[in-house]
Amino acid sequence: MFTWWFLPVLWGLSAEADFFHFNSISNVSTYYFNYIYCNIWEGDCQPHQDDATQQVPTRDPWAGFPQDYVSLLHQWYCSLGQCCESGDCRITNNITGLERDLQTKLHGQHLAQSVVLKAIQGFVNNPESNKPLTLSFHGWSGTGKNFVARIIADNLYRDGVKSECVRLFIAPFHFPHGRLVDTYKGQLREAIRDMVLRCSQTLFIFDEAEKLHPGLIDAIKPYMDHYDNVDGVSYRRAIFLFLSNIGGATINDVALDFWHSGQNREDIGMEDLEHRLRAETMESQGGFAQSELMSGHLIDFFVPFLPLEYRHVKLCARDAYAARGLEMDDTTLDEVAKAMLYVPKEERLFSAQGCKSIPQRINFFLP
Repeated sequence: MFTWWFLPVLWGLSAEADFFHFNSISNVSTYYFNYIYCNIWEGDCQPHQDDATQQVPTRDPWAGFPQDYVSLLHQWYCSLGQCCESGDCRITNNITGLERDLQTKLHGQHLAQSVVLKAIQGFVNNPESNKPLTLSFHGWSGTGKNFVARIIADNLYRDGVKSECVRLFIAPFHFPHGRLVDTYKGQLREAIRDMVLRCSQTLFIFDEAEKLHPGLIDAIKPYMDHYDNVDGVSYRRAIFLFLSNIGGATINDVALDFWHSGQNREDIGMEDLEHRLRAETMESQGGFAQSELMSGHLIDFFVPFLPLEYRHVKLCARDAYAARGLEMDDTTLDEVAKAMLYVPKEERLFSAQGCKSIPQRINFFLP
């Protein structure tokens, strides 16, 4: 709590007019009032790029204060929970945690583990990036695309997917009617612009992206391009994730070919898949193929998610039990894995549903 004995010190110092730059102090006071009103009291406010009251003055207004008093004031402000090394407590950028979660919680996806970590780490560590980071996740349902998006949100933001700096769009849910695409365009542009203005680093997730109308993707294409700003707003610190099933069959064919030739799936490299995913996406039906996002080569990485094998399903079952505070023996985990459907029909190698239904299926094997 701000102690009352500190006020006379400030008043006493105020007698020395040359200690202060009154205009700067006024701007700082206005800024922090607006910050507290908008973020702590959750008042009805809208940030404005050109509004000086929304910007912290660059000139140091506290230069005339004795350092001890400045430190004391700083400690008091930080005690409110609004002071972080990043400058925004909502943003954590825990790259160590991201690496750990990808390695320990994501199974059978060595390519996604490597590409996602390097892409996110490089983007976070480069504040002068010349464009937003745009990743496209591809693979069968249940292979971990949504799971990885959630891991990214959990490690980059204090509140994970619930953060006000993270927004999830599900194509058939948020944009169901083709005849309303013009309305959706305006709503989507406004939602993205508003979040970018409110957060210094944002994450936008588009699930079932293959079902997005091409006009909708083109409406936000400028936000992912190499522009300093669009209408006075910079989008260079935004991350866009597109999740789709496009290319799932191609990924599975490559994995099956490696298995038939006696090679380890861990030997599959990005060079074996990324160019195929790009080509298949360009030829697919739906918004992706017809959008300027593809023709403009604005997707930084096409990330393949491999089909999951029996051993990976067992690991998913283990994790599902552990999440409930239970530890099951290997026999029970085998029973869970055997209950899944595997394809192709002859090899029975890949789980048709990945790990998607595992958290629900383990209920059947509880004692």
